[in-house]
Amino acid sequence: MLTLDLAPAVARAGLRVPAAFERAAEVLVAVMLVGLGAWHFVRRGASGPAAPPRAAAVARPIVVGVVHGLAGSAGIAVLVATTIGSRPWALGYLALFGVGTVLGMVALTAALAWPMGRAASWRWGGGGRATRAAALASVALGALLLRRQFAGER
Repeated sequence: MLTLDLAPAVARAGLRVPAAFERAAEVLVAVMLVGLGAWHFVRRGASGPAAPPRAAAVARPIVVGVVHGLAGSAGIAVLVATTIGSRPWALGYLALFGVGTVLGMVALTAALAWPMGRAASWRWGGGGRATRAAALASVALGALLLRRQFAGER
């Protein structure tokens, strides 16, 4: 609700995320989508579903989250925070925004994990098919975003 209250102030002040940064972040997201989807196919083709090294298993979600945040609403949240006159209130707003974002992503992950887990237990290999379909969709979406960025489409 605080974002909706402050959005008109941000619009009146003419605050914007620089276009070059916005474009770079969107290209980075597109490359990440293609990379993650392709990584799945390369990993599956090597020697089966081998577990990644522990460092990679920890770092991958952090990197994905940072890239997602840079291209997502984090820039808008920071712009909104600049309109709050009090530094403690601005920091509180950012903390609340961060907690809300994390809780939302946890809920989405939990909602998607259940059907994927069920599909993985099916005898006909539904989990592998669902995972391959998700990887293919990731590559396709990333390629579409890259095409849009470099073709100048919006």
